[in-house]
Amino acid sequence: MESPERERPAAGIAMEFPASEGALSCSPPTMPSWLRRKLSEPKTPPPTTVEEIQAKLREADLRRQKFYESLSSKARPKPRSPSRSSSQEDDLGQRLEAKLLAAEEKRLSIKANAQMRLAKLDELRQAAKSQVEMRFKRERDELGTKVEMRVRQAEANRLRILRAHRQRRANLKERISQSLMRRMVRENKYKERVCALISQKRADAEKKRLGLLEAEKRRARARVLQVQKAANNINSQREMERSEMKNKLEERLQRARRNRAEYLKQRGRPYNAIYYNSWDTIYEDAEVLAVKLSRCWREFRRLRKTTADLAGAYNILNINESSVKSMPFEQFALLIQSSYTLNTTKALLERLETRFRISRSALNPSGAGDIDHLLKRVASPNKKGTPRKMASSKGGKRSSSVGKAAKTPAHLSRYQVRIVLCAYMIIGHPDAVISRRGERETALVKSAEMFVEEFELLIVILLNGPVQVPDEESNCVMLTHRTFRFQLAAFDSSWCSFLNSFVVWKAKDARSLEEDLVRAACRLELSMIQTCKMTPEGDNSGSLSHDMKAIQKQVFEDQKLLREKVLHLSGDAGIERMEDALSNTRTKFFEARENGDPITPLRPLMLSPTSPSFSSTGGSGKANNSSVASQKQSSVVRSLFRDEVDTSQISKGSLDMENLRIVNEYVHGEQPAWSDSSVAAGENQGDAMAKIKETMEKAFWDGIVESMKQDEPDYSRVVELMREVRDGICAMAPHSWRQEINESVDLEILSQVLNSGKLDIDYLGNILEYVLVTLRKLSTPAYEDELKKKHQQFIKDLAETCQVSTGQHSQNSQVIALIEGLRFVLEQIQDLKREISKARIRMLEPLLKGPEALYYLGKAFTTRFGQPLNALPTLPLTKKWLSTSWQVKDEEWNEHKSLLSELTKKNGSSPNYLPSTALRTGGSSLVKMTGAQSDISSSNSKATSYIETIDPHLECKGEEIDLLVRLGLLKLVSKIAGLTERELPETMSLNFIRLRSVQSQVQKIIVIATSLLVLRQTLVSQHVVSSQAQMDSILLDSFKRLSTCLDSSPNSGIADIIDVLVSSADQDNIGQLLDSAKVQPMKEIMSGMLSKSLQEDDPVFARVSQAVYLAMRGVVFGGTGKRGRELAEVALQKVGAGLLVYDVARAGAVLVVTAKVSVIVHGPWYANLTRE
Repeated sequence: MESPERERPAAGIAMEFPASEGALSCSPPTMPSWLRRKLSEPKTPPPTTVEEIQAKLREADLRRQKFYESLSSKARPKPRSPSRSSSQEDDLGQRLEAKLLAAEEKRLSIKANAQMRLAKLDELRQAAKSQVEMRFKRERDELGTKVEMRVRQAEANRLRILRAHRQRRANLKERISQSLMRRMVRENKYKERVCALISQKRADAEKKRLGLLEAEKRRARARVLQVQKAANNINSQREMERSEMKNKLEERLQRARRNRAEYLKQRGRPYNAIYYNSWDTIYEDAEVLAVKLSRCWREFRRLRKTTADLAGAYNILNINESSVKSMPFEQFALLIQSSYTLNTTKALLERLETRFRISRSALNPSGAGDIDHLLKRVASPNKKGTPRKMASSKGGKRSSSVGKAAKTPAHLSRYQVRIVLCAYMIIGHPDAVISRRGERETALVKSAEMFVEEFELLIVILLNGPVQVPDEESNCVMLTHRTFRFQLAAFDSSWCSFLNSFVVWKAKDARSLEEDLVRAACRLELSMIQTCKMTPEGDNSGSLSHDMKAIQKQVFEDQKLLREKVLHLSGDAGIERMEDALSNTRTKFFEARENGDPITPLRPLMLSPTSPSFSSTGGSGKANNSSVASQKQSSVVRSLFRDEVDTSQISKGSLDMENLRIVNEYVHGEQPAWSDSSVAAGENQGDAMAKIKETMEKAFWDGIVESMKQDEPDYSRVVELMREVRDGICAMAPHSWRQEINESVDLEILSQVLNSGKLDIDYLGNILEYVLVTLRKLSTPAYEDELKKKHQQFIKDLAETCQVSTGQHSQNSQVIALIEGLRFVLEQIQDLKREISKARIRMLEPLLKGPEALYYLGKAFTTRFGQPLNALPTLPLTKKWLSTSWQVKDEEWNEHKSLLSELTKKNGSSPNYLPSTALRTGGSSLVKMTGAQSDISSSNSKATSYIETIDPHLECKGEEIDLLVRLGLLKLVSKIAGLTERELPETMSLNFIRLRSVQSQVQKIIVIATSLLVLRQTLVSQHVVSSQAQMDSILLDSFKRLSTCLDSSPNSGIADIIDVLVSSADQDNIGQLLDSAKVQPMKEIMSGMLSKSLQEDDPVFARVSQAVYLAMRGVVFGGTGKRGRELAEVALQKVGAGLLVYDVARAGAVLVVTAKVSVIVHGPWYANLTRE
């Protein structure tokens, strides 16, 4: 067994190096490729740790051990024969040791040679690196020198080009000025020649016109003479015809008397004389009776129709359960409002009522079920009657007949037409008719379904005869034979059930309407007491002026109408409640006045429900009853004495709100709208109020037309309209014209003509023509010719309307022509009143544009809300508004001053040129807004040039009241929710529409800024914009288009905004870079981003809103000058909305002017509120 010491030297036997090793070691040193790559790589070895080094050492040790083990295994001696001697083994060991020593020496020599080569290579690399660095520095210095030389040359060239450009511009400007001067000289000469020609032509035209007028006068006189001659001839012919007609009537009367005498003679024969007649005479009488009966039946079918015909006409209307459910609500509402539908249904229901009463009278002589108490609750009020102001001298007989007719009970139709059609409306559109679902509503729907089912089955029986229907009462399926009489009884039973449910359901609405009517009566009473200065004991009629008597009379008439409405709704109980409410109103008012409480719109009479005056009326029983009555008094009286009282009705005599609005508009530098205030309010509130007004007007005129198309026409409303026309003209005409107007438009003659049963369209046309001629006389001469053409065209259209075939159609066309004429005349009167108002306001413009207007506003405010010392109790909303601004005013003002100082430092340290990256943050609009700046400054100067006490620069100086008002207005318009009149301070009540408009402008700015951000982000993410200039062009075009879209259609949605943004991108050829398949996904992405960014809790919305608020604050505090716009631009550039500076400045200018005017007018009240 061999020891390890012997195995280790034996490993050297397998290592035999070839002879070429020596030659290799003697070869010249060359750099290997791997070493060359190693040296070419950057010498930045990765950082090594101690653990990595130790791991590498362990790996190297392991590799060395494995190498030695492999060598020892190869050098292990083969088994030899035992005959060999030990001496040979010793020799082998010595030789092996010698070889190992030689190999070790050779390895060391090779290692030394390699280290020498590496050292030489490192020296070569260091030398090459130093040479490269020196060459790089030398080339860099040369290039720097060349660049500096070229920069100097470019600067010199640019200065030469600028000088040449300025020289060309100066020459061009001089040439343009010279050409303009020459052109102005030519134009002045041309204008002088034209003026001379025009003056000469005017003189010629005036002469010609005078000649034509003289000729026209002569022709008119000739025509008048011809007309008079023709009228005389016609009168003589009519007299002759009248005499002939009188003779004919006398002859007919004589003939009728003879026939009547013969008939009475035949009728007076004895009864038994028929037995003496022959059977032939009896047969002849029977034949005559049969002929008369058939003739009567044919006449009945022709005039009144049979029940089957009426059912067929109703069936043509296609009003059934299935069609109503599939029909839209608006379409069905128009269908049931048409006169043809109402007349057809009414005729059928009246015939069914007649048949039902006949069938019931045969079976039950006592009569059918009494439902008159229900019919009185739903029947329409009787609209017929005498006019309100009919003359008593000539109308005594008519009024007495009407009084007798009123005493007789009016017949109520058993089946009301509108209630029947309401049943279809309830089952077809329950969500639109019924606001909530309770027990009453559920019962109403069920009874309506049952009634409609029975009614439709009755129609089927009328058209097709008796039918077989399943019996609902039996458990098994059985068919019952339904006849007309049986189904008519079932129909009436279901009608009674539905009518009862309908009355119960409408009781709540009737109570609400009654409260509204009683509230209106109480307000009229309170207004009359304040205006006429009445006392608890009653007023002295001798001390009342003519105007107060007129007001008192008008209030009594209006309350009479309200009493009639309440009587129709609730009967005598409603009248009692109304009288109690009026009494309570008067008592509370006089008690408040005796106690010295100020009765102002915002300091109302706050009395307890139990008044002491009611407890002292009598004994204990009366006292208890009065206390209970006072505790249960109507809520109407309480509503009159609370904060929501209508100031325009209570103080109507002492304050004219319309005049205040006009003065307020002039003070703020804006021309007031010439339309009616109610119309303007409706336009600001939206299209809904305009549609409601249009619908109400249409219903009013349709109601008048329907009332005149009835079998017994009601002409009282036409007389009232004509009275309104006459009074309107008399109010505008001079006093000397009124007698002629009253004689030409005689209402008594008109009522007699209308009640005669035949419309005299010629007489009515003469009245309308006279009214139109009078209106032309009252209008301005400039519009007289235009009005004449318009009136002649209208008269011609009316004449064409009346030219129809004779009969019922002719009567209807004449009625329509009459109503259209009245409507046109009333519209012309309103237009003329507006023109007169315009003229009066133009006459007062010098006063409205001076300090007197501010004094007038202050005086009116004092009248409404009292002296400034009482500002705390009378101005609660203003106090709350100022207190909210008081808490943050110091912080906001300090922040504004810091921003202003930073801006001043920046402008002082930087030269007057724009940075090259300005458009990357939204663009600098100060350069683009040179024209816009002039517009804003001119508008501000226009708004304040006539107010001497307002600073033209409109910049806040830090005064307490000015700062509070400006900040308060800014907080109001910056709210997300829409501004309402309830939260508006009393000092800003006249500026509600103005502040709502500014709030809408601010919200539009927020929407546009957010949309531009979304568009910018989308274009950047899609990589479709090649340069910053293209991006700026797209954003500018999108801003213009989006602003136009939002101004033209305020109800635009997110889809419309996205379409505008995408269309702007397509116009800049961005759409060509996107596939058609990518446009729709891009729209969806933008729509999602925009809808999310416009949410109130979104960070983007909060950031944009804050930026817009800061911009508005900069304009409101800094004014509309340069500094205010710069502050606004700095704030808007943070969100990429620099293009919106002009819009922000325009909205802020309105707030600044409003604040300054309010400080001047309401300054004493603000001072008292801030002091307290």
